[in-house]
Amino acid sequence: MKNFVPKNIDIDSAVIKHDWSLDEIKGLLEQPLMDLLWQAQTVHRLINPGYHVQLASLLSVKTGGCEEDCAYCPQSMHNSSDVTGQPELDVEAVLKRARAAKEAGADRFCMGWAWREIRDGKPFESMLAMVRGVREMGLEACVTAGMLTDGQASRLAAAGLTAYNHNLDTSSEHYGQIITTRTYQERLETLQRVRSAGITLCCGGIIGMGESVVDRASMLQVLATLDPHPESVPINSLVSVEGTPLEGTSPVDPLEMVRMVATTRILMPKSRVRLSAGREQLGREAQILCLLVGANSIFYGDTLLTTGNPDVEADRELLQLAGVNASWENKDID
Repeated sequence: MKNFVPKNIDIDSAVIKHDWSLDEIKGLLEQPLMDLLWQAQTVHRLINPGYHVQLASLLSVKTGGCEEDCAYCPQSMHNSSDVTGQPELDVEAVLKRARAAKEAGADRFCMGWAWREIRDGKPFESMLAMVRGVREMGLEACVTAGMLTDGQASRLAAAGLTAYNHNLDTSSEHYGQIITTRTYQERLETLQRVRSAGITLCCGGIIGMGESVVDRASMLQVLATLDPHPESVPINSLVSVEGTPLEGTSPVDPLEMVRMVATTRILMPKSRVRLSAGREQLGREAQILCLLVGANSIFYGDTLLTTGNPDVEADRELLQLAGVNASWENKDID
């Protein structure tokens, strides 16, 4: 039987499409699961022969007290779950964690600040020193710290920053139900500043926050019509935290995460699709399906900013079971 090649993907030159319509994306999300898995895996095997998975470690440098009112976030000062009180980490403490992450097999070290926007002065100078230190170790460096200016983006680029994370979170239509302290347009402007500085984009979203399938398609359309596509696209499922407005929200059906990962891989073939928050809730089988159909990066370690994540040994076991090629396999680990 002739191998199926997904429409819009040239198997020889991997031509990328940037004019996806909302109906096309909704159609992908809603098509029979077996057809979606087949189509996504065809693209995934074309782009990622050998099933290589990047391991990324994530550290919260400044935790809690954020001025934003994100309904899902335990770091918001608007929520009773606010985890303010933890001291901001200094440069050496962060670089010590980066060294440990590298020794454990991570290729990318991501650092988060619970800020509405990057703050100039000593905090920003420390951020730049952290980025330089992480890059000197041979790791990719990613920062997430809210909005930033053109000048700050330029200085981060000069320090060697690999990627800046700034998620859309959800569709523009559903956005007002989740966040009111920052507009969707401000998020898009932040992405443009990062791009203009020559830093790669890490931009995705969260499912399970009461959005519809159309909302999911709309968010993906924004990402899939960027030219170029974001180099990294984190797909998260809501981790419902006590003290947030989304406390008690029912967990996402694991197959909905599989559908999102598969559709993202079809829409943005060469992007790194990162299986992010909510992995603990997926279970082993759904995670393997996500790896099968498009995920080629995971966050590695037991914490994602302030929510749980599978521990390192569990991840090693999972990746070995799935038969994927992960960073740590070529390293000497005690």
